[in-house]
Amino acid sequence: MDTLLLIVGLILMILGLIGSFLPVLPGPTLSWFGFVCLYFTKTVEANYWVLGITFLITIFITIADYIIPAKGTKKFGGTKYGVWGTNIGLLVGLFFPPIGFVVGPFVGAFVGEMLYNSKDTNGALKAALGSFIGFLVSTFIKFVVCFSFLILYIYIALKNFV
Repeated sequence: MDTLLLIVGLILMILGLIGSFLPVLPGPTLSWFGFVCLYFTKTVEANYWVLGITFLITIFITIADYIIPAKGTKKFGGTKYGVWGTNIGLLVGLFFPPIGFVVGPFVGAFVGEMLYNSKDTNGALKAALGSFIGFLVSTFIKFVVCFSFLILYIYIALKNFV
């Protein structure tokens, strides 16, 4: 049973790493459940501090993942129309993987800004660029967190199983 939990945990960690790039998969959440599998084994002693801290990081990153692209839009001069466009574009982009994940928020912010002020194409492009940069920052942060979780998982597994 321990071997099965160890394998399932590792698979969840790898899926979490992939999920840091694909918004369809909740990367940090999957990685955290990998930790849960590891701590359900009989060999690894339960460490609620590790589980608790990684859980809080997971919650924070998950919330930030939705806020960062919208903040990027706002930072580059976007209005609430651009922010809403970013969020709608992100949702629509989920149906057109993988390019939709990148293009959706950008196009959504651009369309939202054009609806607000159809004469300011440069402003709309600037807000869309902010959305795109926000998406890249969010993706990078998720990747760093998921990769760190994977390294910690491997360290704990090797320490207890070898």
